[in-house]
Amino acid sequence: MSEKLKVGILGGTGMVGQRFISLLENHPWFEVTTIAASPRSAGKTYEDAVGDRWKMDTPMPEAVKEIKVMNVNEVESVASRVDFVFSAVDMSKDEIKKIEEEYAKTETPVVSNNSAHRWTPDVPMMVPEINPEHVAVIEAQKKRLGTKRGFIAVKPNCSIQSYAPVLTAWKEFEPYEVVATTYQAISGAGKTFKDWPEMVGNIIPYIGGEEEKSEKEPLRLWGEVKEGEIVPATSPVITCQCIRVPVLNGHTAAVFVKFKKKPTKEQLIEKLTSFSGVPQELNLPSAPRQFIRYMEEDNRPQVTLDVDYENGMGISVGRLREDTVYDWKFVGLSHNTVRGAAGGAVLCAELLKAKGFITKK
Repeated sequence: MSEKLKVGILGGTGMVGQRFISLLENHPWFEVTTIAASPRSAGKTYEDAVGDRWKMDTPMPEAVKEIKVMNVNEVESVASRVDFVFSAVDMSKDEIKKIEEEYAKTETPVVSNNSAHRWTPDVPMMVPEINPEHVAVIEAQKKRLGTKRGFIAVKPNCSIQSYAPVLTAWKEFEPYEVVATTYQAISGAGKTFKDWPEMVGNIIPYIGGEEEKSEKEPLRLWGEVKEGEIVPATSPVITCQCIRVPVLNGHTAAVFVKFKKKPTKEQLIEKLTSFSGVPQELNLPSAPRQFIRYMEEDNRPQVTLDVDYENGMGISVGRLREDTVYDWKFVGLSHNTVRGAAGGAVLCAELLKAKGFITKK
């Protein structure tokens, strides 16, 4: 037990915090020892603080029920108990930026699910299979923060996971123009149907801030590290519409792509199925064995059948066919709170531990 790294969850009572706690149950490297949340939850046991708001399919892990929730604003006190933290706090962007930097300055690495630091030039925003080399900016960030081991790393928005890995796999064919429409699950808003009954049988054609993230964040994933900063790529141009649909878990994307080099269908499928990265090479505990799978059936991927592929860490792609306006089109599916949120952050932390950035204090 004592060999595992001690982990704190900031914002542990919300939906993503709960997902972190579920995913970290029985994790071989990490153990949740500390949970912090808003002052109103502080002092209660985790079980009492969550009450009837547990939103996961699996029961609350026994090991966390009696943990006393701490006040997330008592940074020194929380940080002193852990080796690193996962951040899923629900605050304004400026407050998140500030509190995550405060934790980092206590020499506590922060792996964040929040969007606040995604465009901070020296903060790596990673999908470990796509851009593990972006860890290189951490040294510059530590200089800026004045830390030896404290830093912040983030993961990108959930919406892009259904197509950014696919476009990465096809990079050599030079995609230059992409149109995507995403059909996004309500858990992306931290809600279930019980919390949001007006979503039953409904579609809402707007998710605040989502389209800009969906268009811009892939370019940062494909960016280059220059002089301690990440300089985003400029191509392909991506345009998006993001639609909220009455699904609990799973973001689907319908995507159209133009390529400078003209691939065949066989080449495109081969690139998807053979695509793997550092997490697979290092055999990280949360890494999917097969990151992207291609499904031949006309009616797949489907949310109910496919969202949990590779424990929610894999991407399912189908309906790849030639297009009359663009070159090719496809449909992608990813699990928005596993690969797209907490699971993606856990994989980032595993990569950072494997690379020596996260260690015992």
